[in-house]
Amino acid sequence: MPLPTHILPTTVVGSYPQPEWLVDRAMLSKSVPRTRMHAMWRLPAEHLEQAQDDATIVAIRDMERAGIDIVTDGEIRRESYSNRFATALEGIDADNPAMITARTGNTQTPVPRVVGPVKRRQPVELRDMEFLRRNTDRAAKITLPGPFTMSQQAKNEFYKDDEELAMVFAQAVNAEALDLQKAGADVIQLDEPWVRNNPELARRYAVKAINRALKGITVPTVVHLCFGYAAVVPGSNKPAGYSFLAELDDTIADQISIEAAQPKLDLGVLKDLSSKKIMLGVLDLGDPNIESVETVMDRIRNGLKYVAADRLIPAPDCGMKYMPRATAFGKLKAMCEAAANLRAEIG
Repeated sequence: MPLPTHILPTTVVGSYPQPEWLVDRAMLSKSVPRTRMHAMWRLPAEHLEQAQDDATIVAIRDMERAGIDIVTDGEIRRESYSNRFATALEGIDADNPAMITARTGNTQTPVPRVVGPVKRRQPVELRDMEFLRRNTDRAAKITLPGPFTMSQQAKNEFYKDDEELAMVFAQAVNAEALDLQKAGADVIQLDEPWVRNNPELARRYAVKAINRALKGITVPTVVHLCFGYAAVVPGSNKPAGYSFLAELDDTIADQISIEAAQPKLDLGVLKDLSSKKIMLGVLDLGDPNIESVETVMDRIRNGLKYVAADRLIPAPDCGMKYMPRATAFGKLKAMCEAAANLRAEIG
C-alpha cells in the first residue's frame, strides 16, 4: 500500500499490548526474554497460531481506529522484540542458555549460545508480514532485531569475535528483510537498542553491520534505538542523551527512531542526523496517564524546531507491549489527533 504523502505521518515503534487471554502478562512483565519463554502463552500449541492471528487483528484494528498511518502487526506473536527471530536461526542453542549481565547492569539474563555457523534456513516472520498485508489497507511496517543487538544478546562460542558474529547475523537479517519486502512491507525497521549500551563496540562495527543488513532493500528503512522499556527501565535510570547517535547518520537507513519523551531528550542532537527522517518518540510510556493532545502537540513542536515537518514522523518512545491496552490506545489516539491538528496549523 502507498505510504502516506501528508506531513507528520504517525506510526508505532512495533509492539502493542498482547491480551491477557493470550499471554500471562504477569510473567511477561518480569523480563525481556532472549531465549524462548513458551510458558508465557496461555494456549496449547495446536490453538496458539489461530489465537495469535485473532489477537493480531485486534491490534491492527486498534491502531487503525486510533488513526495510525503506518501500522505494524503489534508483534503479537513474539515473546520479545528479538528472541523469535534470533532463536530461529541455525547455529543457535536456545535450550541450554548462557548467563550474561543484563542491559540494566544489575541482573543476570539467560541468553542463547552461538555454537555453530549461524544460518537462516527458512523465513521466520514471512507469514506475519503476509498476514498483516492481508488485514490492513494502510501502509505496513515490520520490525527485525538488528545485527549488533543480536550479537550482544548471545554468548559467542563459535566465531573469532563479536564483530564476525554481528556480520553473520546481518546476513541473516538481510535475507529475511528481502523476503519481507517481497511480501509487501512498506517499511522495514531494525531494532538496535544495544548500540547505546555498548557505544565503544558500536563505533567499531555497528554501522557496517546495519548497512549489511539493509543491503538491497528499496522500501524505506528505519533504525530504532531507545533506553529500554519504561516498564523495565524507569525514567530515573535513563540518561538525557545518547552515547551513540550521530554515527547513525552514516547508515543507509532512511529514518532514525529515538526515544525522547520519557528521558526529556535535548532535541538539539537531531541536528547530527541531517540526512535522515526522524521517528520522534512523543509518548512517554512510563507515564500511566494518557497525555493530552496539547502535550503531544508541544512535543512535536519541539521536534519541529530542529527537523522540518516533512522529515518528522511522530511515534511512541518505544514498543507498547508492557502497557494496559486501553492506555496504549488512548495514547496513540492523542498522538494522531495532535499530528492532525499540527498538519492543519502548518497548512
